[in-house]
Amino acid sequence: MKLSSGRRMVGLVFVALFSSSVSFGADKLSTEDILAKHLQALGSAQARQGVKSRVIEGSATYRVIQGGAGAIDGKYVFASEGPRSNFLLKVNTNTYRGEQFICDGNKVSVAATWSNKTHSEFGEFALAQDVFLKDNLLGGVWSTGWPLLDVEGRGPKLHAMGMKKVDGKELLGVRYQPRKSTDLEIIVYFDPETYRHVMTVYSVEPPGSLEGGELAQARHRHKRYQLEEHFSEFQTEDGLTLPRHYDLRFALETESGATKIIEWEVRALSITNNMSIDPRSFQVK
Repeated sequence: MKLSSGRRMVGLVFVALFSSSVSFGADKLSTEDILAKHLQALGSAQARQGVKSRVIEGSATYRVIQGGAGAIDGKYVFASEGPRSNFLLKVNTNTYRGEQFICDGNKVSVAATWSNKTHSEFGEFALAQDVFLKDNLLGGVWSTGWPLLDVEGRGPKLHAMGMKKVDGKELLGVRYQPRKSTDLEIIVYFDPETYRHVMTVYSVEPPGSLEGGELAQARHRHKRYQLEEHFSEFQTEDGLTLPRHYDLRFALETESGATKIIEWEVRALSITNNMSIDPRSFQVK
């Protein structure tokens, strides 16, 4: 049956009004409401509390988007048990081998992955701004230590920012301030319809924010850093709804104004909950 143009217009207006009401409602939610809806979207309390460890294995593609060129395929492994984690992005080249971040729940280590035993610029950033590793933010809900699972225990300050347009999409933003003081700005974004965690943006630009050892020279070379995580293609297994596609993008701008952007695109091939993990996997080196 064909609809008249008038009826089609009414239908379109209804859809537009309904969509607007969803966004408007999300825009007015308190931080506590957003958190509750996010946890519900992740899974039931029983399902969430039943997972003590998780191992994710997948394919990874490393790309230089700006400040160079090229792409190479590799692998991804992310193991977590409570607040402990081992995050590995692996490629095999003559000069660069990927990234590895380990957190034992208190301290972190960042692998020196250039062939000359130095850290990449991403690694330097992680060393200087290790709070996002200590707070188990990296990897989002893939991590069993995801801080939004235990806000009271982890102690971050959360501030609802309302609806924000990011990359052309309307998302619900929450500012995340770790218990430990940091100059890193962290904004966690949720889909306003499903309340799934779909993005986190970390940014810092004050000069002198990178300190110590081999980072002293980096302080003079670089002035602005941004790290973005994007999550999509959600599937439900074991009562939990988790993403299967993960995009990690790191950008830096030098004092001269030059920009370098690298990207890791990950597709999870297997997600295994409550797997026995060798404690040595979480030893800080």
